[in-house]
Amino acid sequence: MTRRQSVPIPSFYLYGDEQQDDDLDTLHVEPIRERSKRHDWTIHPHVHPDHTQILWISEGGAVFQIEEGRYDATAHSFVVQPAGMIHEILFRPGTEGRVITAATSFVNSIARDDPRLIDATRRAGSYPITDEQVLANVRHAMDEVLLETNSNSPGRRMALRAHFLSVLVSLLRVSESQAESGPAHRDRDYELVSRYREALERGFRTEKSLGYYADVLGVSPQRLNAACKARAGKTASEVLYERIVIEAKRNLLYTEMTVAEIGHAIGYDDPAYFNRFFSQRVGCPPGTFRANAATTRRVVADGSSNTNF
Repeated sequence: MTRRQSVPIPSFYLYGDEQQDDDLDTLHVEPIRERSKRHDWTIHPHVHPDHTQILWISEGGAVFQIEEGRYDATAHSFVVQPAGMIHEILFRPGTEGRVITAATSFVNSIARDDPRLIDATRRAGSYPITDEQVLANVRHAMDEVLLETNSNSPGRRMALRAHFLSVLVSLLRVSESQAESGPAHRDRDYELVSRYREALERGFRTEKSLGYYADVLGVSPQRLNAACKARAGKTASEVLYERIVIEAKRNLLYTEMTVAEIGHAIGYDDPAYFNRFFSQRVGCPPGTFRANAATTRRVVADGSSNTNF
């Protein structure tokens, strides 16, 4: 497989979907066959700037080109496609399995108590699994994640988190046991953006200055901006603002905090300023966003496999 460098690499939330994922805080699960068969088992070069993909190949196989690395995946293999890495896939016709597409912010939230789990999603790789007990664990976790995404049962959100965490633990154990397979290709821009996202997780509630993060990372604001444009497809400030909006939406959807309290919790003591900030980036005030979400949940029985957190 070869990349045509003269043609711009498309950025997708999911391959073949032109629309942007507004929340950037999503877990999506689907059978490999569902999307790849529609594309004649070939996924052309593209990138997910803010989403990591974890694939479980249960039958068949595929060849993955992730940046400059080639990975051959057989049946019973995990494959990791980190956020921001250009990749293409040639599936063997009839390949079965699951693919999880997870926002980096969601991965960081789920795995924040063990940074090794996050690190495992930042290394491209293919990991065959031969241990029968591990195979059973992975099959169960992948099936349960897919089941829960199509369920409206009570506790669905927490069940999804638990089963996805189980997937991450299995991935960590398998990847560490096969560490001799070698490090993934990671260029300086990718490394810098990854460190920037880590710094944001620690400080976005109190620090809103791009200069602050550039100082923490030991680079100039211009250098940080260039890396974000190259790897995330947006400016460093946009990456920061999107992280803030994600947190605001979480609190609006899943807490009883007032709009003013939410603004204060993420560093905006002036409610009017927070309202303007949110409205400019979401298209409606925070109170309207909360009310619309509540109405939608009451009226619509959402059976899709797209879950926003």
